[in-house]
Amino acid sequence: MSDAHSNSKFLVGIYDDDDVVLQAVKDVRKAGVKIHEVYSPFPIHGLDVALGHPRTKLGIAAFLFGLTGTLTAILLTFYTEGYDWPMIVGGKDSYSPIIYVPIFFELTVLFSALGMVGTFLLSNGLGPTVKPLMYDLRTTDNKFAMTIDMSKNDIGEGDIEGILKRSGAAEVNVKQF
Repeated sequence: MSDAHSNSKFLVGIYDDDDVVLQAVKDVRKAGVKIHEVYSPFPIHGLDVALGHPRTKLGIAAFLFGLTGTLTAILLTFYTEGYDWPMIVGGKDSYSPIIYVPIFFELTVLFSALGMVGTFLLSNGLGPTVKPLMYDLRTTDNKFAMTIDMSKNDIGEGDIEGILKRSGAAEVNVKQF
C-alpha cells in the first residue's frame, strides 16, 4: 500500500464532529473534489453512501465461506461415521444426522470467521509486513480526517483547502508520502 502512494501529496482536513464530516463529504464532492478516504475512530452511518462507495459484496463472500464450512462438516461426519469409524451401539448403527448439527454449526461459523478475516486483510492490502499510512494519529482517538489525493484532482491546492475549511474542517494539513 505504501508503494502505491509513494511521493504522493495529500491534503488532510481534520474535523471534530461526525455529523460535520458527513455533511462535509457531501459538500466537498458537490464542489467537484475527489475524496481519497475518510478516517474515523468509529463507524459513521451513511458515510459509505456519501463517499459514493458501491454496496459491498462481503455478504456473498461470508455466505460462500459458511457454505464451505457446512459442506466440510457434512462430508467429515458422513466419512467418519459412515465409512472410517462407524459406531455400532447395541447392535445398531448410531448414525443420525441430527446429532451432528452442533458440528455443522461450529464449522460453518469457523469457516465464515476465518474466511472473512482473510478477505478483509487481502481486500485492504493489510498483513503482518505492511505498515499502514497514518494521515493523522488523532483519527484513532477523537478526530475525523478527510484525505484528498492531489494527484487525482484537477482543482488547485489552495482552492481545495478553502473548500475543506468552508465545509467545517478545524484544520487542513499537507501530508507527503
